[in-house]
Amino acid sequence: MKSKSRYLLAAFLSVAIWGFFSIPLRNLKAFPSEEILYYRIFTSLIVIWVAILLFRRKYLRQDFQYYKSVTLKERKIIIWQIVGASILLTLNWYTFIYAVNNVSLKSAAFAYMVCPLITAFGGFLILKEELSRIKLIALGIALLSIVLLATGSIIEVLWSVGIAALYAFYLIIQRKMQHLDKLNVLALQIAIAVILMMPFYLYHHEAFPEGLWFWSHITIIAIVFTVIPLFLSLYALIGIPSSTLGIIIYLNPIIAFAIAVLYFDEQISFNQLLAYLLLLFAVFLFNWYLIKDIFNFKRK
Repeated sequence: MKSKSRYLLAAFLSVAIWGFFSIPLRNLKAFPSEEILYYRIFTSLIVIWVAILLFRRKYLRQDFQYYKSVTLKERKIIIWQIVGASILLTLNWYTFIYAVNNVSLKSAAFAYMVCPLITAFGGFLILKEELSRIKLIALGIALLSIVLLATGSIIEVLWSVGIAALYAFYLIIQRKMQHLDKLNVLALQIAIAVILMMPFYLYHHEAFPEGLWFWSHITIIAIVFTVIPLFLSLYALIGIPSSTLGIIIYLNPIIAFAIAVLYFDEQISFNQLLAYLLLLFAVFLFNWYLIKDIFNFKRK
């Protein structure tokens, strides 16, 4: 149970960190979304590979040995999983940044309400993860909260569903990759993201940005809001199902909406408040057995 609680804590921390992501993004609102994405990916690549080469070379060698030891078919599966996850992650990053700065903060937060439903059902259908009756009830409550909130613009809803689907299927692919070090996998994914974005960067990018304001925020986004939470979420998937992580993601929009109301002074209606309280209850209910086991273990 100690190990389970460690993975659960990693999942909660990753989601909690992402909940505050809108603050540095809004501070860079004057810059094009694609420019923020380019330099976020480039800076993340430098940060993660410096960390690996300085502190985790042993795990890099282990993964290289594992890759050489598996069959050709298994190697192809690993390659396609990493490439597919990289494409999904890159598209998720861009659509989220664009939604925050060009659609609405609420549409970006709403995406992470839809994401857990897609992740949970995707985990059930694709990975054959079991959903107990109490988990199905929790999903039903979460769906009800989404219905309460889905009263705005159809454009916002479509953006939300798109962002959510990209990240949900990214998590499902990651859950299937259990034999490689998660930080090494993330480093490869970011490297592939750089390769994917480089042609667009060379063709479309504006003048090279200057100034401490931009680069301090990009560095914070790369380290605090990219590498650390992504590693925590991938680490969490070692010990908990993707459906559990998917439901914990519901804390992201709860924090994001609190930031929108308390920090950015956006208005929230009674229906929205009720919906978020239902979401919070759904997260608690979905993880009831795991939470109960952790408390029982601590008492013992």
